[in-house]
Amino acid sequence: MAEHAKEHESDEKSLLGKLADKIHGDDSSSSDSDSGKPSVVEDVKSKVFRLFGREQPVHKVIGGGKPADIFLWRNKKISASVLGGVTVMWILFELLEYYLITLVCHVLILALAGTFLWANACTFINKSPPKIPAVSIHENCVLEVANALRIEINRGLAVLRDIASGKDLKMFLGVIAGLWVVSIVGNWCNFLTLFYIGFVLLFTVPVIYEKYEDHIDAFGEKATVEFKKQYKVFDEKVLRQVLAKIPKGLVKEKKKD
Repeated sequence: MAEHAKEHESDEKSLLGKLADKIHGDDSSSSDSDSGKPSVVEDVKSKVFRLFGREQPVHKVIGGGKPADIFLWRNKKISASVLGGVTVMWILFELLEYYLITLVCHVLILALAGTFLWANACTFINKSPPKIPAVSIHENCVLEVANALRIEINRGLAVLRDIASGKDLKMFLGVIAGLWVVSIVGNWCNFLTLFYIGFVLLFTVPVIYEKYEDHIDAFGEKATVEFKKQYKVFDEKVLRQVLAKIPKGLVKEKKKD
């Protein structure tokens, strides 16, 4: 009986040990699967279609820093102030037909007259005159702005050179279509109104896109697929026929170049 009891206890211990090992094995496998979940999520996110092949958040795409915070309305007071100031300037110059030189002169007249009168009035009321700070532009600031402008101009010239060289037909057609649309809009309004429209779009389009990013990307994916289909049809029916009419010698020379 004692031996039978010992065998029974050993069987129970072995059974409990197997159950414990199984539980630990399940926990380790579940932890491994949990640790692998972020990689799966990241893999799925990497396969999601984004407009223009975007891989970074909207905040970084539009430059990051304080300008991006203003465009995305991170601080509503500052964003509203900037947009309101630009709107007031547009109303003055466009609707009220105020001229820039006239506005600058009137502002300077009011500022100088107010400061002059206040400085002279302080002598009669026994108060210290206003301290006017010395304003100067540092050389480093001017050089940094000029260098940044030079880089952007060179980048734009390089893009125009690539487009004109005939290497990318899609980019060429896209730029031509964009310039054609801008020329049509330019007939409807002057440069100041066009600039104001672009400024308003900077304050509305990025924040709307960031808020409804998934829906807009899904619609953009469908539009991109449809555009590729139409471009394929256009390529087969028009472009290939045009290239077939070009002498073979010219095509070969173009390929060599």
